[in-house]
Amino acid sequence: MDTTDEDNKFRLLREAMVDRQLRGRDITDMRVLRAMTKVPRHLFVPEDLWFRAYEDRPLPIGEGQTISQPYMVAKMVQSLELMGHERVLDVGTGSGYQAAVLAELVREVWSVEIIPELAKLASSRLAELGYTNVHVVTGDGSVGLAEHAPYDAIVVAAASPSTPQPLVDQLGPSGRLVIPVGDREGQMLRRVRAQGMRPASESLLPCAFVPLVGREGWTDGDLRSTIF
Repeated sequence: MDTTDEDNKFRLLREAMVDRQLRGRDITDMRVLRAMTKVPRHLFVPEDLWFRAYEDRPLPIGEGQTISQPYMVAKMVQSLELMGHERVLDVGTGSGYQAAVLAELVREVWSVEIIPELAKLASSRLAELGYTNVHVVTGDGSVGLAEHAPYDAIVVAAASPSTPQPLVDQLGPSGRLVIPVGDREGQMLRRVRAQGMRPASESLLPCAFVPLVGREGWTDGDLRSTIF
C-alpha cells in the first residue's frame, strides 16, 4: 500500500468513526466533529495499533497510560463549550491526541503531563503535525499550571478522587472544568462552572479513566491497592 492509499484508508476510517461513534450518538457540535475528522488519531498510537486507532475503545500508548476512547474525547471537548478564542489547560497530555483536537478549536492550549517520556514524545508529535498553538509542559497537572492562568476551560484526562481546588481556582470568569471524579470502581464525568465564589457542578456521564497522579490526585501509596 503506497502512502496515498494508506492516507485514504485512514481518512475513511476517521470519517466512519465520526459518523458512527460521534454523530450517531450525542456529539452535535459541528466544530468538534470537524476537528475529530481532521486529526489523524492513528499517529498518536504505536504503529502496530494504527489500524485499531479508530475503534470505539481506549488503546495503550506506553508507560501504563492509554489514549481515551474517541467518543469520550469528543464528549469532554464538547462539554467545554468552546467558541474559538479560548486559552485551554489540558491535564494529562498522554499521546497528545486530545491536545491536537483542542488546538483545532481554540487559540492556545497548555498541556501538562507528569510522565517525562510521554511529554517529550507528545511535544515532538504535535510539532511535526504543525500544532504551533500547543505548549507541552512536564509537571504535576493535578495542581494545574498557575503561571499561565486564568484559563477559559480546563479538561482533565485522568480520574481524580475529588475535584482539585487549584484547577477551580485557575478558571477565568465563566470558565469550565471537565474532569472524571470517583474511586477505583469507576468515576463520574463532571463539569464545574466558575460562578464567583460558588462554582456550580453537574454530572455528565459515568466513565473509567487511568488515575490522576499528583498532589491533588492519587499518590503512589493510594495506587498500590487501586485498579483502573
